[in-house]
Amino acid sequence: MDVFLRLVINVLEEGLIYGIMAVGVYITYRVLHFPDLSVDGTFPLGACVTAALIAAGVHPVAALACAFVCGCAAGAVTGFLHVKLGITDLLSGILVMTGLWSVNLVVLGGRSVLPFYNSPTVFNSGLAACLPEALYPRRVLIILLGIVLVVKILVDLYYKTQSGLLLRAAGDNSQFVTSLGISPGGMKMLGLMLGNGLAALSGSVLAQQAESANVSSGTGMVVMGLASVIIGTSLFRGLRFVRPTTMVLFGSIAYKACLVAAMQLGLPTNYLKLLMAVIFVVALVFGDRLEGRRRAQHGKRA
Repeated sequence: MDVFLRLVINVLEEGLIYGIMAVGVYITYRVLHFPDLSVDGTFPLGACVTAALIAAGVHPVAALACAFVCGCAAGAVTGFLHVKLGITDLLSGILVMTGLWSVNLVVLGGRSVLPFYNSPTVFNSGLAACLPEALYPRRVLIILLGIVLVVKILVDLYYKTQSGLLLRAAGDNSQFVTSLGISPGGMKMLGLMLGNGLAALSGSVLAQQAESANVSSGTGMVVMGLASVIIGTSLFRGLRFVRPTTMVLFGSIAYKACLVAAMQLGLPTNYLKLLMAVIFVVALVFGDRLEGRRRAQHGKRA
């Protein structure tokens, strides 16, 4: 029973951490219809910036904010390459992802891994240190729930603002945005900044949980994020009271649960990336078929 409980807690912790990144991927993929591959670079960027700052004595909450800003800056570069220079969306993301590999190495001082053990993080200082002794063993999960809840609420509130409505309109009907005298390209850049900022924030949270940063931690983040988005929106789309951010978070947890279940059944770790790809393909095919059935049912009703 204790082993099962630890597995559940591990799935929830990892699902929530990567769920923040998945919310960012939802913005670029679902809202803007932009296949942004730069997430594979901005996720470790947030981790590397956080490690460098905490190792230098910066407050862990400030490190979270700096990681988010750096992710936004990287997203702005992706948007600039696509909107201003006319480079295709896929190639823009690949270029930024490739460039960020060197940037992350520079941030870590030429090292591929930077540990900062026994340093203050959001999981062992501040509010975490104020938790009652009975709850302290579950402090990581509690703090993660708080961080994810804040991110979710802020993103949901942003969607209700004029800028958020224009952002969604830019993805669905760019001509309508143009008719309002607003540049759809500018809104696309804003969405890419927000999406990559959340990816970097997710990397920052993961680095503080692991107390180390690795420049290779971003490998497969796009696949993981897209799979979380597709799984969440496919499973919970029929529930009107569930917001898209909640669907994506649940999708991230479900995705991590599938990976953990496969590992517990004896799948070698060498096949983990292959399993990630397979789960993504299954989620994509299942999501497309489910969407086709719903449209057919809606057409019959009409």
